[in-house]
Amino acid sequence: MKVYTYLLKSLKDEKYYVGITNDINRRLFEHNNGKLLTTAKRRPFSLVYYKTHENYLEARNHEKWLKKKNKEYKNKLVEVTQLAPPEIGGVK
Repeated sequence: MKVYTYLLKSLKDEKYYVGITNDINRRLFEHNNGKLLTTAKRRPFSLVYYKTHENYLEARNHEKWLKKKNKEYKNKLVEVTQLAPPEIGGVK
């Protein structure tokens, strides 16, 4: 089963949210429709980065690592992946 680490950016306060899921579209819908208490007051969100993993443990480790990174790092990550083609992790 594929599992994704994802990075959302709040269009309200410009802050990032890092999470993991097995369905990116459903999870983005939940974030943007106030279904999650942790992000309900910061919506709407834009999906700015995601990475595919083969299992939950890989995704969880990447999530923990990415949560420790500062905003400057996340900004650069988004900038670089926006330029990359989707098949290697760029955002469509």
